[in-house]
Amino acid sequence: MTSLHDPVLPRSTRFGDLLIDFDARVLEPRPWTAAQSTWAAELLRSAPSGPVLELCAGAGHIGLLAIHEEPRPLVSVDLNPVACDYTRANAERAGLADLVEVREGSMADVLAPDERFALVIADPPWVPRAETGRFPEDPVVAIDGGVDGLDLARECWSLADRHLLDGGSAVLQLGTVAQVRLLARELRGRTRLRVRETRSFERGVLVALEA
Repeated sequence: MTSLHDPVLPRSTRFGDLLIDFDARVLEPRPWTAAQSTWAAELLRSAPSGPVLELCAGAGHIGLLAIHEEPRPLVSVDLNPVACDYTRANAERAGLADLVEVREGSMADVLAPDERFALVIADPPWVPRAETGRFPEDPVVAIDGGVDGLDLARECWSLADRHLLDGGSAVLQLGTVAQVRLLARELRGRTRLRVRETRSFERGVLVALEA
């Protein structure tokens, strides 16, 4: 498997109407996740005024396609500097660079306490740590969700709760409906967010949360 220090060649893939560049150091865009972009764009049409926040952005494809369909300013966050570079390049290629701010670092550290967003998009790692070996083609850092697979998902949910405007929404990607139910039970009474709808796909699930 290619390491972070090996020379790598960029690859390109079609993602909705966009052409997205990435390489082996970044999770390859999954075609089905364009549904997350489309759902986010639909929610933006009735969302309050304000920007979009994308957490665990990878190459930036999900957030970029969402604002390509429904233009809004986008703050794109990822810990991986390679992913951040690809998001900037992909935003430039898509003609969206003027709308996109890329922040590199820990999610909680790069957001100001008073920042508020109309919509949050999140694609956190959701594979349990003991199962990451089942996906040797994927960078471990991009899929390792901790012991139960939900460490980063919990943080994304909490950050959405903290940073969403009243009337805003979040669209979170997870692996299974069971994970959605577990998080909803665990966080009941500890968050103002409620599950609006869950949609299942062959390789994952999407859940919309309402503030």
